[in-house]
Amino acid sequence: MSIHTNKYEKKVTINTIKNLKNKEPIVMITAYDALFANLFDSSVEMILVGDSLNMSFLGESDTLSANLSQMIYHTKAVCAGAKNSMVVLDMPFGSYNTKEEALTNAVRVYKECDASAVKVEGGKDRAFIIEHLVKNSIAVVGHIGLMPQYVRAEGGYKVRRDKEDLKALLEDAKAIEKAGAFALVIEGVKSEFAKEITKSVSIPTIGIGAGADTDGQVLVWSDMFGFFEEFKPKFVKRYLEGAKLIRDGLDSYIDEVKQRKFPSSEYEY
Repeated sequence: MSIHTNKYEKKVTINTIKNLKNKEPIVMITAYDALFANLFDSSVEMILVGDSLNMSFLGESDTLSANLSQMIYHTKAVCAGAKNSMVVLDMPFGSYNTKEEALTNAVRVYKECDASAVKVEGGKDRAFIIEHLVKNSIAVVGHIGLMPQYVRAEGGYKVRRDKEDLKALLEDAKAIEKAGAFALVIEGVKSEFAKEITKSVSIPTIGIGAGADTDGQVLVWSDMFGFFEEFKPKFVKRYLEGAKLIRDGLDSYIDEVKQRKFPSSEYEY
């Protein structure tokens, strides 16, 4: 058994995450169903039900058409499989344009599934929304840098690496911290920028394509395990060639069925 399996025997809370700042790297991974959530549960601190499911699960070209009902559906499934890891729901595009809309939708999330927190994209321009949610007992993870929900507005997925970006990112991070978010995802940012941002705030930062000096890391499970093959971002390391393993298993199944080798007597009643 891996030394990392079933690390957590009790529910991971906001305080668990906060207390890992500057102590131990936080591991976050995405999941969209109970099966994979159960495999990841208790081994990682956080499971994100990301709107990335719109691409890897539903085959869409971006995340924008994901809706709140879909996110709640998948989060309910993930919560059924994950009893101890903290589950975070990614608020989908268009679900938090105003603070009133954000609160209405976040309350619906809390009522309809067992997510411990929601994630909101945006910097200081969205800080007032985060503040409103937190004041109304909604736990929030922020998200700055490359933000997938901004893809059409920004003309694509743009890594933040220019000198003028750093000042804006620092302002964003501090505004989100002040608003009450308990953690912050930093995506697609030059590693030295992410390091400086991490040092500038007291809340944990979780990087994706942001180098090794953040307080934690997150990857999409289907990317890191080699199931999603449409493209592979530079920051993704494949820990498994999942698609090849599935195809090899499928070929063996097909061959045995065609040759009447399956089912053999040991698989008969």
